[in-house]
Amino acid sequence: MIGPISTGFITGFALILAIGAQNAFVLRQGLARQHIFWLCLLCATSDALLIAAGVFGFGIIVEQAPLLPHIMAWGGAAFLSVYGAMRLWAAYQGDYNIQLSGQSAGLWATLATGAAFTWLNPHVYLDTLGLIGAISTQYDMNIDRYLFGIGAILSSYVFFFSLGYGARLLAPVMQSTRAWRILDVLIGLLMWALAIKLIS
Repeated sequence: MIGPISTGFITGFALILAIGAQNAFVLRQGLARQHIFWLCLLCATSDALLIAAGVFGFGIIVEQAPLLPHIMAWGGAAFLSVYGAMRLWAAYQGDYNIQLSGQSAGLWATLATGAAFTWLNPHVYLDTLGLIGAISTQYDMNIDRYLFGIGAILSSYVFFFSLGYGARLLAPVMQSTRAWRILDVLIGLLMWALAIKLIS
């Protein structure tokens, strides 16, 4: 019983570990200490739904809609480009009074952005519906496949909550406008790089 769960956990963790747009956003919110619990819950639960769909065979929907990946790629690239520009503009302005004072940017706005990073990112579908779904086929449709899916889902919850709350360890470094400006420049450039990668 431990085998499939461990395999699922390691597979899910390895795929999500790379720093992407969603991870960068969660990291930034963790540093700002804004709505961490709800954002991590949203991201992990979204992943859980997609992993469950991939493990139990619904990834075929993507295969049956050839244009869907292209539409998703352009939509995701547009969103990443706009968000990247927003972060670079924020760095240029250098107004980080909200972050430095610990004030909130708004729960619903934060969750809406987190949902966009999750559901408008074609890579999340490739990883969950595609790769995790494909790897799960090594198990027959029985308890082992359920355990594999549970392991992969568990990895998402462990990762996002660790990233969100673990970011607080960097909080002492983020006590200046200069530190936040550097972070936003790096995130803005990352978003643009990911946008280019999506459509190239």
